[in-house]
Amino acid sequence: MELRPLGNTGLHLSCVGFGASPLGNVFGDVPLEEAIASVRLAFQSGINFFDTSPYYGGTVSEKVLGKALKALGVPRNEYIVSTKCGRYKEGFDFSAETVTRSIEESLQRLQLDYVDILQCHDIEFGSLDQIVNETIPALQKLKEAGKTRFIGITGLPLNIYTYVLDRVPPGSVDVILSYCHYSINDSTLEDLLPYLKSKGVGIISASPLAMGLLTESGPPQWHPASPELKSACQAAAACCKKKGKNISKLAMQYSLLNKDITTVLVGIKSVEQVEQNVTAARELESSGIDQEALAEVEAILNPVKNQTWPSGIQKS
Repeated sequence: MELRPLGNTGLHLSCVGFGASPLGNVFGDVPLEEAIASVRLAFQSGINFFDTSPYYGGTVSEKVLGKALKALGVPRNEYIVSTKCGRYKEGFDFSAETVTRSIEESLQRLQLDYVDILQCHDIEFGSLDQIVNETIPALQKLKEAGKTRFIGITGLPLNIYTYVLDRVPPGSVDVILSYCHYSINDSTLEDLLPYLKSKGVGIISASPLAMGLLTESGPPQWHPASPELKSACQAAAACCKKKGKNISKLAMQYSLLNKDITTVLVGIKSVEQVEQNVTAARELESSGIDQEALAEVEAILNPVKNQTWPSGIQKS
């Protein structure tokens, strides 16, 4: 598995990252044995980056990932773990007091002494000024105390990153995690890459399948995309299927193409899904992307290209 540098952190992450939200049973029950087997196969296949949050499954994802990593029985420095703070089952709280307590609880659940990256989770649901003036300084103290090696911010709207990064001291945010903005239907993250690189910030892109839009089975009921976007993605998936291609594999490979993005984080809940994603990455490396299938899918999605949906506290 190809390793790529993460901004100025000195970390090198596998180009495919293991998104552990499904281990919190958020997309159906995952037996513990299956979770452990999935993490083990991922690690053996060269995936070294595992991402979770106390929000996923109301702390279940962290606990399960902790057990699975412990079961690997390998030195701690052989894998990279990211968790989050500020978003919980009960709601959002980015106060210094809460995020400081939160990491202690996360470390207990993960059975770790430190995480590699601690990220403020979905900051568009809080006050961005509080993130700048209170949350990130609190995370700096946690970094100094050795609870986390690096600090990140996550969320859907892309303008949150420039807002925060323009207002914090240089080097105080190491990483951003963007989702649903670097996939076949929406590549707007690309416009932000030069800015992020100029700040020395590492870039993680999550949800290459656009939270289920780019799958044969389609998105979950609650998906916030417009009917028009859902319908176009459905048509693209059907077109691929008719040609004997899989839209999810194509979408994963598309997201992996941009080497400025350190890792593509994909939710994984089974050994089969590990195999599918590892195979997609290896095939891309050896034989490139299916240009004909990509062109057809892009043509179908063109009318809805870069269409997104609102997220967070909407500013008038």
